[in-house]
Amino acid sequence: LEQALRRAISDDIISPHYQPIVSLQDGNLLGFEALARWIDPELGFVSPAKFVPLAEERGIIAQLTELLLYKAAKTAAEWPEDLFLSFNLSSAQLVDPNTAREILKIIKRAGLPPSRLEIEVTETAMMSDPETAERVIAELHDAGVRVSMDDFGTGQSSLGRLRDLKLDKVKIDRAFVMALSNDRPSQHIVRAILEMCAGLDLTVVAEGIEEIDQAENLKRYGCHAGQGYLFGKPQDALRTMSYIREFRRIAKSDREAKIA
Repeated sequence: LEQALRRAISDDIISPHYQPIVSLQDGNLLGFEALARWIDPELGFVSPAKFVPLAEERGIIAQLTELLLYKAAKTAAEWPEDLFLSFNLSSAQLVDPNTAREILKIIKRAGLPPSRLEIEVTETAMMSDPETAERVIAELHDAGVRVSMDDFGTGQSSLGRLRDLKLDKVKIDRAFVMALSNDRPSQHIVRAILEMCAGLDLTVVAEGIEEIDQAENLKRYGCHAGQGYLFGKPQDALRTMSYIREFRRIAKSDREAKIA
């Protein structure tokens, strides 16, 4: 698998796909999260849950990130300017003090302004070297890049760490979202996260939304945005552009119908 991964990186066959992030309050399209997809000629589809940790372990995650971020940023630069790109950083990159500088170089080369990039980090990734992670996040934030804590509620960081970090957004883990309909503890946890983030001036995105009632409950609780199969599956660059056009066409038609 490692040999195949090295070949895939050198042959440039791992590509980002894009999953939409939508406002739960007004239904507007906000941006997309880039998700790595690898279909190997011999191995077929290889899950990111397998090849990303392998890339970290073998010390080739920086090459993989550079490949994916450049492709994703170049694609996002062609989208309407009000849409952002969300991109995940690995734990290995959060302990590298050069990470912020490299990210800024890549997006500059791709033509994407820092203000349209959002970097996602996990609680667990930040805990391996909190001081370096904090510096990386601060450098990105100071350059205009927004930073989001992914999978919130399942990691190891303290609430004090959440207060101290320069974060813009929190993403509620899908485990809580999928249990919203029939699990009162999950409902209370989600509402508590939303109330806490409101006090910290943090935007909140809920992941893993698959059903309308989940989206409606989250909207009622005051959640800002959502992501999941209800709004769209990850798609390649070409289909994503078609998705944007169709989404905007329907939204325009709905506005015109309301005016009429």
